[in-house]
Amino acid sequence: MRTARLLAAAMVSGLAGALVAAPALGENLTGSAAVLQAMDKVTARISKIEAPIGQPVRYGELEIHVKSCRKRPPEEPPESAAFLEIFETKKGERRRVFGGWMFASSPALSAMDHPVYDVWVVDCMTAKAAAPKGDKKALKKR
Repeated sequence: MRTARLLAAAMVSGLAGALVAAPALGENLTGSAAVLQAMDKVTARISKIEAPIGQPVRYGELEIHVKSCRKRPPEEPPESAAFLEIFETKKGERRRVFGGWMFASSPALSAMDHPVYDVWVVDCMTAKAAAPKGDKKALKKR
């Protein structure tokens, strides 16, 4: 009886309705590479860059290091984010121009401020699922 009263009170306050209506969130998918777009402001050329995690990628005078890339599962609203470190090498001198998370849905939230180049995150590439192992004949029968 007491449980029923508490549940009724929670429903009146809207707490139970909020708990029931809240969607279950899945784990973010970890990417194997970040898909970036970069623009040279002088020539107005936009390039697509696939930057593997842990391997530096060059774009003009920039050296881009992707440390992590996360993507929401397909059943949730789309969002990709990458942790980047970007360095500029000019006249033998290396200078860090950006370090932090960039979000695909909000590029202006954490943007790189550079007079010549713009870089932003488009997506994360996830590792493809491995093919099922087993007897090929048995797999064909399915």
